[in-house]
Amino acid sequence: MKPVIGLTASMEVAGMEYKMNLRNVRAIEQAGGIPVILPYYDDYQEIAALLDKLDGLYLPGGYDIDPSLFQEEPHPHLGKIIPERDRLEKEVISYFLEKDKPILGVCRGCQILNVVTGGTMYQDLDSQYPDQLIQHTQKAAFHHRSHSIKITPSTLLGKLVQTEKMMVNSYHHQANRSLAENFMVSATAEDGVMEAFESKIHRFVLGVQWHPEGLINLSDDPSRNIYQGFIQACKGK
Repeated sequence: MKPVIGLTASMEVAGMEYKMNLRNVRAIEQAGGIPVILPYYDDYQEIAALLDKLDGLYLPGGYDIDPSLFQEEPHPHLGKIIPERDRLEKEVISYFLEKDKPILGVCRGCQILNVVTGGTMYQDLDSQYPDQLIQHTQKAAFHHRSHSIKITPSTLLGKLVQTEKMMVNSYHHQANRSLAENFMVSATAEDGVMEAFESKIHRFVLGVQWHPEGLINLSDDPSRNIYQGFIQACKGK
């Protein structure tokens, strides 16, 4: 039986429609998982009954995060937020951490994972980051690898990608600032912006700031190893 992976989605509020980039679904399928898009629930008991049937949690990209989750007022450059998604992800992340089930967060997913566990973030890199930045919102095709990242070899990420430096795509104006206890940075950009972090106490809890789902079909990119490692962890291996 293939592992069943829950995916959180954005919502287009005006039309009350869920929104999911197909690349995320295909990435889970290609790695050997069965993707299931999670609906928004207000009843925690209903959420828990659904999550019990899942083997892993995948947190994809999307809109900005409500800064009230990390005790800040909204910055002037804060973009669109979906509080309903934030609330759902807070519940499901907490559940998966408690059960020590694998979690993979991508871009926004990396940020909400950090915030829910007690970390903080930059609401807008261009105006809040203290040092000179490289471009983190690329003006190029989704599969273009626009900047490099430095990876700590001894980390989970380092063991998955088997390299200390790689090129990634980049589509974000927010970023993680500080991590909660029991988490560690596993990759940074050349300007010091956090590009990946992971748990020190869970089997597989990993957040990456770039979009590996847009790179897995490139023959020389190690991003597919991230998904394969995630799915193997969801199998209990």
